[in-house]
Amino acid sequence: MIKIAVISPHAPILLPKVGSNQDRHKLQKTLKSLEKLGEKMQKEKAEEIIISSPHQDWGFNVPLFFLAQNFKGKITTFLTGPQSAQEHFVMGQKMAQSLDTKRAYALIASGDLSHVLKANGPYGYHPEGPKFDRELIKLLEEKKVPEILALDDKFPAAADCGLRSFAFVFGLLNKEKVTIKPKILSYEGPFGVGYLVAQIV
Repeated sequence: MIKIAVISPHAPILLPKVGSNQDRHKLQKTLKSLEKLGEKMQKEKAEEIIISSPHQDWGFNVPLFFLAQNFKGKITTFLTGPQSAQEHFVMGQKMAQSLDTKRAYALIASGDLSHVLKANGPYGYHPEGPKFDRELIKLLEEKKVPEILALDDKFPAAADCGLRSFAFVFGLLNKEKVTIKPKILSYEGPFGVGYLVAQIV
């Protein structure tokens, strides 16, 4: 049984030992949302966390720092690859077949949105960046998963790193016949990268 599913950013700058006080001040919305999400995760008392990410290390460690500080059960990691979002959706469906129906799971889709939101950002500015972020959030609110999976084709220059991770979790939920009830907790991009915190289930 899937008790909760969330989307989390994974920028190391969010961590207290990495980001400066000034950095973290600019990310107050994100940090407060992660704190709130962490409390919700704890209340669900999952026996296992499945977390997907396009990056090793911080891709898993940053979300787990905020969302699973007191978690003592099993953590299963899934590293996304270069395949399309649609293919990752199918990968999620396949993993769902191995889930124990009597076990309580929490899903974390770790990933950032566009990295080209600002000229002084890590990869500069591209108009597709803000468009991608706005469209993804809109489609998520409207529960339009097939359209979300098509965003990598629609905005090839958006330079996101989270879509495949999100698609994998959507595939898990789809195969388990879990109805998504998306709730956007926060979105901001002060450093040119989009950070989305959301609860999907």
